[in-house]
Amino acid sequence: MSLYSIVLFLHIVGAIGYFVGMGTWLFLLAALRRAQRVEQVRTLTPLMGLIGPLILFSVLLLLAAGLYMAITTWGLLTGWIDVALISLLLIVPLGTAINEPRRRAIDRLAQEASDGPLSRSLEQRTHDPVLLIAPRTTIILLLGIVFLMTNKPSLLGSLIVIAVALALGLAWGVLVSRTMRTREQATAVHEAVPESLSDSRA
Repeated sequence: MSLYSIVLFLHIVGAIGYFVGMGTWLFLLAALRRAQRVEQVRTLTPLMGLIGPLILFSVLLLLAAGLYMAITTWGLLTGWIDVALISLLLIVPLGTAINEPRRRAIDRLAQEASDGPLSRSLEQRTHDPVLLIAPRTTIILLLGIVFLMTNKPSLLGSLIVIAVALALGLAWGVLVSRTMRTREQATAVHEAVPESLSDSRA
Protein backbone atom coordinates (compact mmCIF):
# COMPACT_ATOMS: atom_id res chain seq x y z
CA MET A 1 0.00 0.00 0.00
CA SER A 2 1.48 3.31 -1.09
CA LEU A 3 0.73 6.88 -0.02
CA TYR A 4 -0.62 7.55 -3.50
CA SER A 5 -3.21 4.76 -3.18
CA ILE A 6 -4.36 6.18 0.16
CA VAL A 7 -4.70 9.66 -1.33
CA LEU A 8 -6.59 8.20 -4.29
CA PHE A 9 -8.94 6.48 -1.83
CA LEU A 10 -9.55 9.81 -0.07
CA HIS A 11 -10.15 11.42 -3.44
CA ILE A 12 -12.85 8.87 -4.21
CA VAL A 13 -14.33 9.22 -0.71
CA GLY A 14 -14.59 12.96 -1.33
CA ALA A 15 -16.49 12.35 -4.56
CA ILE A 16 -18.85 9.87 -2.89
CA GLY A 17 -19.43 12.23 0.02
CA TYR A 18 -20.25 15.05 -2.35
CA PHE A 19 -22.78 13.03 -4.31
CA VAL A 20 -24.40 11.74 -1.11
CA GLY A 21 -24.57 15.26 0.30
CA MET A 22 -26.06 16.76 -2.84
CA GLY A 23 -28.54 13.90 -3.18
CA THR A 24 -29.70 14.46 0.40
CA TRP A 25 -29.90 18.21 -0.20
CA LEU A 26 -32.12 17.69 -3.27
CA PHE A 27 -34.36 15.27 -1.32
CA LEU A 28 -34.81 17.79 1.51
CA LEU A 29 -35.32 20.59 -0.99
CA ALA A 30 -38.14 18.65 -2.65
CA ALA A 31 -39.76 18.26 0.78
CA LEU A 32 -39.26 21.96 1.48
CA ARG A 33 -41.02 22.93 -1.75
CA ARG A 34 -43.99 20.76 -0.75
CA ALA A 35 -44.17 22.24 2.75
CA GLN A 36 -47.40 24.12 3.42
CA ARG A 37 -46.89 25.10 7.05
CA VAL A 38 -44.23 27.10 8.85
CA GLU A 39 -43.61 24.24 11.29
CA GLN A 40 -42.55 21.99 8.41
CA VAL A 41 -40.08 24.59 7.14
CA ARG A 42 -38.62 24.98 10.63
CA THR A 43 -37.95 21.23 10.70
CA LEU A 44 -36.41 20.97 7.23
CA THR A 45 -34.07 23.97 7.04
CA PRO A 46 -31.85 22.91 9.99
CA LEU A 47 -31.50 19.46 8.41
CA MET A 48 -30.40 21.10 5.17
CA GLY A 49 -27.91 23.13 7.17
CA LEU A 50 -26.35 19.94 8.52
CA ILE A 51 -25.66 18.77 4.95
CA GLY A 52 -23.66 21.89 4.07
CA PRO A 53 -20.52 20.98 6.08
CA LEU A 54 -20.50 17.47 4.53
CA ILE A 55 -20.63 18.93 1.02
CA LEU A 56 -17.93 21.50 1.78
CA PHE A 57 -15.67 18.94 3.46
CA SER A 58 -16.10 16.55 0.53
CA VAL A 59 -15.15 19.23 -2.00
CA LEU A 60 -12.10 20.26 0.04
CA LEU A 61 -11.06 16.60 0.37
CA LEU A 62 -11.44 16.19 -3.39
CA LEU A 63 -9.37 19.29 -4.02
CA ALA A 64 -6.61 18.49 -1.52
CA ALA A 65 -6.21 14.90 -2.70
CA GLY A 66 -6.36 15.99 -6.33
CA LEU A 67 -3.68 18.61 -5.79
CA TYR A 68 -1.39 16.06 -4.11
CA MET A 69 -1.77 13.56 -6.93
CA ALA A 70 -1.30 16.27 -9.55
CA ILE A 71 1.89 17.60 -7.96
CA THR A 72 3.48 14.23 -7.19
CA THR A 73 2.46 12.28 -10.30
CA TRP A 74 1.17 14.32 -13.22
CA GLY A 75 2.35 17.88 -12.72
CA LEU A 76 0.25 21.02 -12.55
CA LEU A 77 0.91 21.99 -16.17
CA THR A 78 -1.22 19.16 -17.54
CA GLY A 79 -4.30 20.36 -19.42
CA TRP A 80 -6.98 18.10 -17.95
CA ILE A 81 -5.62 18.55 -14.42
CA ASP A 82 -5.69 22.34 -14.63
CA VAL A 83 -9.26 22.33 -15.96
CA ALA A 84 -10.37 19.81 -13.31
CA LEU A 85 -8.82 21.78 -10.43
CA ILE A 86 -10.27 25.09 -11.60
CA SER A 87 -13.67 23.44 -12.00
CA LEU A 88 -13.45 22.09 -8.46
CA LEU A 89 -12.74 25.62 -7.24
CA LEU A 90 -15.90 26.77 -9.03
CA ILE A 91 -18.00 24.09 -7.35
CA VAL A 92 -17.37 25.57 -3.88
CA PRO A 93 -19.11 28.93 -4.54
CA LEU A 94 -21.80 27.30 -6.67
CA GLY A 95 -22.65 24.69 -4.05
CA THR A 96 -22.19 26.73 -0.88
CA ALA A 97 -22.08 30.48 -1.42
CA ILE A 98 -25.22 30.45 -3.58
CA ASN A 99 -27.45 28.00 -1.68
CA GLU A 100 -26.46 28.56 1.93
CA PRO A 101 -27.48 32.26 2.20
CA ARG A 102 -30.86 31.35 0.73
CA ARG A 103 -31.30 28.50 3.19
CA ARG A 104 -30.43 30.79 6.08
CA ALA A 105 -32.90 33.41 4.87
CA ILE A 106 -35.65 30.78 4.72
CA ASP A 107 -34.74 29.51 8.18
CA ARG A 108 -34.75 33.04 9.60
CA LEU A 109 -38.16 33.82 8.14
CA ALA A 110 -39.55 30.53 9.46
CA GLN A 111 -38.21 31.19 12.95
CA GLU A 112 -39.73 34.66 13.00
CA ALA A 113 -43.10 33.58 11.57
CA SER A 114 -46.02 32.30 13.60
CA ASP A 115 -47.23 28.72 13.27
CA GLY A 116 -49.62 28.11 10.42
CA PRO A 117 -49.72 28.34 6.62
CA LEU A 118 -46.73 29.84 4.81
CA SER A 119 -46.74 33.55 4.16
CA ARG A 120 -46.36 34.76 0.59
CA SER A 121 -42.75 35.85 1.13
CA LEU A 122 -41.74 32.56 2.75
CA GLU A 123 -43.43 30.55 0.00
CA GLN A 124 -41.53 32.53 -2.62
CA ARG A 125 -38.27 31.81 -0.80
CA THR A 126 -38.89 28.06 -0.64
CA HIS A 127 -39.71 28.04 -4.37
CA ASP A 128 -36.61 30.01 -5.40
CA PRO A 129 -35.52 28.43 -8.73
CA VAL A 130 -31.85 29.00 -7.89
CA LEU A 131 -32.14 26.38 -5.15
CA LEU A 132 -32.96 23.86 -7.87
CA ILE A 133 -30.56 25.05 -10.56
CA ALA A 134 -27.34 25.47 -8.54
CA PRO A 135 -27.07 21.96 -7.01
CA ARG A 136 -27.98 20.22 -10.26
CA THR A 137 -25.37 22.26 -12.12
CA THR A 138 -22.67 21.36 -9.61
CA ILE A 139 -23.57 17.65 -9.79
CA ILE A 140 -23.14 17.61 -13.57
CA LEU A 141 -19.92 19.62 -13.26
CA LEU A 142 -18.52 17.02 -10.88
CA LEU A 143 -19.49 14.27 -13.31
CA GLY A 144 -17.55 16.20 -15.94
CA ILE A 145 -14.54 16.30 -13.62
CA VAL A 146 -14.81 12.55 -13.07
CA PHE A 147 -14.81 12.15 -16.86
CA LEU A 148 -11.60 14.20 -17.05
CA MET A 149 -9.94 12.06 -14.38
CA THR A 150 -10.81 8.80 -16.09
CA ASN A 151 -10.20 9.79 -19.73
CA LYS A 152 -7.48 12.49 -19.40
CA PRO A 153 -8.28 14.41 -22.60
CA SER A 154 -6.26 17.29 -24.04
CA LEU A 155 -6.63 20.86 -22.81
CA LEU A 156 -9.12 21.70 -25.56
CA GLY A 157 -11.04 18.47 -24.98
CA SER A 158 -11.14 19.15 -21.23
CA LEU A 159 -12.51 22.65 -21.78
CA ILE A 160 -15.18 21.27 -24.10
CA VAL A 161 -16.17 18.60 -21.55
CA ILE A 162 -16.58 21.15 -18.75
CA ALA A 163 -18.43 23.59 -21.01
CA VAL A 164 -20.85 20.84 -22.04
CA ALA A 165 -21.25 19.74 -18.40
CA LEU A 166 -22.00 23.32 -17.34
CA ALA A 167 -24.56 23.75 -20.13
CA LEU A 168 -26.22 20.41 -19.34
CA GLY A 169 -26.33 21.19 -15.62
CA LEU A 170 -27.93 24.60 -16.19
CA ALA A 171 -30.39 23.14 -18.70
CA TRP A 172 -31.32 20.33 -16.29
CA GLY A 173 -31.85 22.76 -13.44
CA VAL A 174 -33.93 25.18 -15.52
CA LEU A 175 -36.02 22.34 -16.98
CA VAL A 176 -36.74 20.84 -13.56
CA SER A 177 -37.55 24.28 -12.15
CA ARG A 178 -40.03 25.05 -14.93
CA THR A 179 -41.59 21.59 -14.76
CA MET A 180 -42.10 21.79 -11.00
CA ARG A 181 -43.49 25.33 -11.26
CA THR A 182 -45.98 24.19 -13.91
CA ARG A 183 -47.09 21.24 -11.77
CA GLU A 184 -47.47 23.44 -8.70
CA GLN A 185 -49.55 25.97 -10.64
CA ALA A 186 -51.73 23.20 -12.04
CA THR A 187 -52.24 21.78 -8.56
CA ALA A 188 -53.16 25.21 -7.21
CA VAL A 189 -55.72 25.70 -9.97
CA HIS A 190 -57.14 22.21 -9.42
CA GLU A 191 -57.56 22.90 -5.71
CA ALA A 192 -59.12 26.29 -6.34
CA VAL A 193 -61.82 24.98 -8.72
CA PRO A 194 -63.72 22.87 -6.13
CA GLU A 195 -63.62 25.79 -3.70
CA SER A 196 -65.13 28.14 -6.28
CA LEU A 197 -67.82 25.56 -7.12
CA SER A 198 -68.78 25.13 -3.49
CA ASP A 199 -68.96 28.90 -3.03
CA SER A 200 -71.25 29.26 -6.06
CA ARG A 201 -73.55 26.52 -4.79
CA ALA A 202 -73.79 28.18 -1.45
